[in-house]
Amino acid sequence: MSTFNGRVKEFPDLRIDYFRSISDDLRPSLANFLSHVHSDHLVGLESCKAPFIYCSAATREILLRLEKYPHRMNFAKGILETRKQTYKHLRRLLKPIPLETPTEIQLSPGNSIQATLFDANHCIGAVMILIQGHGRTVLYTGDIRSEVWWVDALTRHPLLVPYVVHTHSKPLKRFDCVYLDTTFATKADPYRSFPSKAEGIAELLTVIQKYPPGTTFYFDSWTFGYEEVWLALSAFLHSRIHLDAYRYSLYRAVANSADFRTPEAARLVGFQCGNHTQSGCLTTKPAIIHSCERGTGCEIFESEFVRITPIISRYGGAEIAELGAGGGKGDLDQHHELEVGDQQQVGQLMALCASRLSGQPHLLKMVLEILTRSVEDDVQRIKLDHSVLAQRDHSNAVEELTELVSLPLDRLVLALTDLVSKSKYAQTDGGRDAQLAAQGAQANYNQLPKRVTFPYSRHSSYQELCHLIAAFQPTDIHPCTVDAVGWSSRRSMSHLFGHLYTQLPTFSHDQKMFRERSMTDPM
Repeated sequence: MSTFNGRVKEFPDLRIDYFRSISDDLRPSLANFLSHVHSDHLVGLESCKAPFIYCSAATREILLRLEKYPHRMNFAKGILETRKQTYKHLRRLLKPIPLETPTEIQLSPGNSIQATLFDANHCIGAVMILIQGHGRTVLYTGDIRSEVWWVDALTRHPLLVPYVVHTHSKPLKRFDCVYLDTTFATKADPYRSFPSKAEGIAELLTVIQKYPPGTTFYFDSWTFGYEEVWLALSAFLHSRIHLDAYRYSLYRAVANSADFRTPEAARLVGFQCGNHTQSGCLTTKPAIIHSCERGTGCEIFESEFVRITPIISRYGGAEIAELGAGGGKGDLDQHHELEVGDQQQVGQLMALCASRLSGQPHLLKMVLEILTRSVEDDVQRIKLDHSVLAQRDHSNAVEELTELVSLPLDRLVLALTDLVSKSKYAQTDGGRDAQLAAQGAQANYNQLPKRVTFPYSRHSSYQELCHLIAAFQPTDIHPCTVDAVGWSSRRSMSHLFGHLYTQLPTFSHDQKMFRERSMTDPM
């Protein structure tokens, strides 16, 4: 998950992927950039009023249609208040830029920069941002999967050729800094090397071809970034992918954009060829492959199906679960979030949970741990399952939480117990289906498993990051995912990437962390 605070030291007038004001901000930003729509890159965006926010066309269209449902506790009335929140009010601020096209942006009279967006190999609309101006150049990666083929393509790009390091010569230019996605930047074995996306898809297709025709599959796509898997499954099984109306509308919007068409749009939702409409791989109609959200009433959840779940990788016979690693978990769902910024209200909620769960001490302990961590880590919101909040009661049908409504606070206790139960199951490999697998339960399809996993990381392995840094050898590297509490010299940029340089640079973020810890020997 990104911990980047949005500030680019070489360009202090800019903010990227973080839009909440910081206490020591001495000057407001003159331009903002958004790399993609995953939630850990949208902090503070809902309250952004100026200046313009530059992004890809796909990111703009999806963002304008995202829906969140923040829930606020009202103990005076004993209810949970819900409101609908969107980013539609940012329509005039969001300015799309075509990919691989240098674009001049005027910050103020006589003060301009040039920005160029490059596909980040992460999710639909995700981009890296190359910023040039005033004799400085930086590359902000956002979230990336820097596979070897992808880095090699970058080194051949006309705009980046001057920055490429060659065996027998220095580059013509250097990046002053690369702001790097360091989600898995560690020399620890599980994260050193991952199978490529193509290898992961090939493994998946090899397994599912063993199932008989007509088998129904459910693909766990809890966030943006699995579009290529949809394409592969659709083509291989000769079936379109069923999405619920909300998820489908997000991708449909990308295809209908009046700006620059995203390459994936035609493949996902179709296009017009002369007088004929060509279908994409996504649909809201019945299909044998589903990727819809739970709680939307799809009949697949009432029948037999084989669940397909992406993981990061495997190591020593164990699976490294995805679980939203690197941010983005649940971004394809209609968000329901509990606001927990008020410590007094969190304390009242703890008391309510203690009262309602007094007969379930183990469950109560887990709920209290989540609430305690939210206070200690200064978490502002906790994601909830809307299918639990919108449960069926004795007198009403399933409630639609699409407008401002009030729910009894006891419903919140149920949602929190559901949350910790799922967390507990996730640790043992994915809930109900994982439990069945652990017990040796098999589907009736010739004893084939009901759950299939395959490696498909949306973030770079350590070796992939090394390949990217070796190709450009920037003057400085700023990590965008940092565990400030657990940081040590083994997490420093010099330890991780210093071996790629003939002359070790002084990495500014390392020096900052060493100073904070009063460490004199960086290695």
